[in-house]
Amino acid sequence: MKFHLILFNFLIINLLTSSPSSSAQSLSTFTSSNSPWQPSQNKTLVSPRSAFAAGFRHFPGSSNLYTFSIWYNNISDQTIVWSANWAIPVQASASLNITSNGQLRLTNGSSGPTIWSTPTSVSSNSTGLILTDDGNLMLGSWQSFDHPTDTFLPNQTFGNDTVLVSRNGKFSFNGSSLVFNGSDSYWTAANSFVSFGVDGLVQHNGGNPIILADFGQNRTRRLTLGDDGNLRFFSFDPDKHSWAIVWVAVLEICRIHGLCGPGYICFSNGLTLSGYECVCPPGFRRSTGSDSCVRKNPIIDMGKSKFLRLDYVNYSGGSNQTSINTLNLANCRSKCRLNQRCLGFGFKYDMFGYCVLQLDRLLNGYWSPGTEMTFYLRVDYSETDPSNFTGMSEVLNTTCPIQFSLPDPSAESDRTTRNIIIITILFTTEIAGAGLLFWAFLKRYVKYRDMAQTLGLGLLPTSGPKRFSYAEIKLATKDFSEENIIGKGGFSDVYIGKLQDSRPVAVKCLKNVTGGDAEFWGEVTIIARMHHLNLVRLWGFCNEKGRRILVYEHVPNGSLDKYLFRSSHNVSDGIDTTNETEAMIGLKQKPILDWNIRYRIALGVARAIAYLHEECLEWVLHCDIKPENILLGDDFCPKVADFGLSKLKKKEQIVTKSRIRGTRGYLAPEWVKNDSITSKVDVFSFGMVLLEIVTGARNLIQGPSAVASEEWYLPHWAFEMAIEERRMEEILDCQIKHAYDDKVHFKLIDRMVKTAMWCVQERAEMRPSMGKVAKMLEGTVEIMEPPKPTIFFIAGDN
Repeated sequence: MKFHLILFNFLIINLLTSSPSSSAQSLSTFTSSNSPWQPSQNKTLVSPRSAFAAGFRHFPGSSNLYTFSIWYNNISDQTIVWSANWAIPVQASASLNITSNGQLRLTNGSSGPTIWSTPTSVSSNSTGLILTDDGNLMLGSWQSFDHPTDTFLPNQTFGNDTVLVSRNGKFSFNGSSLVFNGSDSYWTAANSFVSFGVDGLVQHNGGNPIILADFGQNRTRRLTLGDDGNLRFFSFDPDKHSWAIVWVAVLEICRIHGLCGPGYICFSNGLTLSGYECVCPPGFRRSTGSDSCVRKNPIIDMGKSKFLRLDYVNYSGGSNQTSINTLNLANCRSKCRLNQRCLGFGFKYDMFGYCVLQLDRLLNGYWSPGTEMTFYLRVDYSETDPSNFTGMSEVLNTTCPIQFSLPDPSAESDRTTRNIIIITILFTTEIAGAGLLFWAFLKRYVKYRDMAQTLGLGLLPTSGPKRFSYAEIKLATKDFSEENIIGKGGFSDVYIGKLQDSRPVAVKCLKNVTGGDAEFWGEVTIIARMHHLNLVRLWGFCNEKGRRILVYEHVPNGSLDKYLFRSSHNVSDGIDTTNETEAMIGLKQKPILDWNIRYRIALGVARAIAYLHEECLEWVLHCDIKPENILLGDDFCPKVADFGLSKLKKKEQIVTKSRIRGTRGYLAPEWVKNDSITSKVDVFSFGMVLLEIVTGARNLIQGPSAVASEEWYLPHWAFEMAIEERRMEEILDCQIKHAYDDKVHFKLIDRMVKTAMWCVQERAEMRPSMGKVAKMLEGTVEIMEPPKPTIFFIAGDN
């Protein structure tokens, strides 16, 4: 009984999954004698080698409607490449006939209207309908290749009148431009398409050919215009039995017009090339009667309306836009406010006064950092919705913003004398109060002076960090439990904890520390005086029972190496580069840093090191600059860690080290040449980090090069590719190589690479100071062509 049940299920599955042509009558040609051809006859016209088949197919989602189509016969999904009546599917009573004058005609029923037919002027020596192995349906001189629908096949040629139309009828492609609704062009090729072959080479009219991603592999290919308006080349992977996208016209799907209705903002989900969603901007809601966004609160008085800032948002409304030249944002806003038809305006902070007024309708809205545009949406003054499109431009500043305001001058009055008297009384009262407070301070100072000296507090600055008890530290770290440990090293262990006021902290327990209390307090004093946006802040310390502990701020996004090298522990040649000051949390999936964020990280780190070298009262060398010691905050603002723990000297002195300090791969040549150690050792380490930010590869791990591994050197290879051979794209991080735009990113990345080359010069005197390095990255000083770095290695352990 059980065997019969299994056999029955197997037969049912075979019936449900069998292709529509598996039980069909195969024809090599269809003639007038075979007419009429009806869907119920289950016939298929098959090409000589069975590559393609033609016949009636069920319309998607319907069991009683059909289209006369051509599809791949030797592929499991049997993708349709041509259809005579996709827009008007026919019923089961429809028929396809070859008339006496050689015309192919599709009618909806025996006496119904003609749905589709070939021209009557077609000359024919034969009345037979055939299908070639190229997928071309032919009847005499008429052929389907001259009348494509949404798909173009190899060996098919684009003529002057050839047009691809998406199945939903909204989008078209004429060989050079993608168009929405017949007139709204949103993408144009450099040269018109002509044809393409199975090898993946696409011919252009007068231009260099396009080489598809899998060029050289003879595969089944097609060019299809999808219902989302994007044009894609597909290649069938026989191993995976699926279609793979090997070229796409519009990389950002939301730049296609018509995906969302009026008022909407198209937002790419970032997961696939075709994934997107339509959202209403703040102050708007979805309309119940149409596919559009309408205002929640209509603008009653245009003169009192306000504007909501939408970063990286743009509306490309065609004729509904007016471009004007203006000097600043205020002038652009004023132009829009004075125009009753203006629904908002776009503005670029590019020093060229790019200002666009959006009139009458909000069309083709989309969000993309590549727009470099900020759109100011006009809403009623009573609107309370906040802007939900805040860009990174507000949170990635690497300098501390200072806001101040000046009070308006008060009007003159006859009460000047009374005001002077009041001010005099208040001033006298303040002086008296200050005197009393100073007297009380002196009285208490004498009492507690000896106690402060005993505890060592006299060595700390008055604005120093908080002194924690050992009991507080144990409570914050859950008695230093293993689940709270986030880093181990030869110098210290790091735990994550939470103070009683719920602030998260990173607790560094120092070990094997030489020197007495005076040296420890000296280091804590130096670190406490370091105040810079790009340095990790020291919040407190503990020195009880022989334990020396530092309490740092919690940096939530972890260390830079987790984003560059995409692994939790980066090990090279058996050396674990994990540092106790790495990420303060561990995210399972790190986002990919784009070029602008990488540039801001490099600039922030350069400014921090320049601050340590040139702006502190004491000259501070870091001696261990690497991605593990660069932490990223909530806004991806970089913060340098592990500074101030090396031996400190005055600026005028030169530091000498009895042993190497740092990490192999980032050490300057001075460490092994017994040369004087200066601030240029940090410059060398920063140059290595800067190259890793650009390439996304460890400097100790061989990159994409044919050079033998024992001779490969990251600066040497990057110099040959980017500067000697001018092939900048060869060294870019493959994680975001696809986002590289030569016009937008070349100057920025070229500045980073050339700066790095100057930093990694073998001779210390040839390297610039960190202050000049920061200016080179900012673009405020000219960068000369750097010499080629000398290959340099430090072998052995740290």
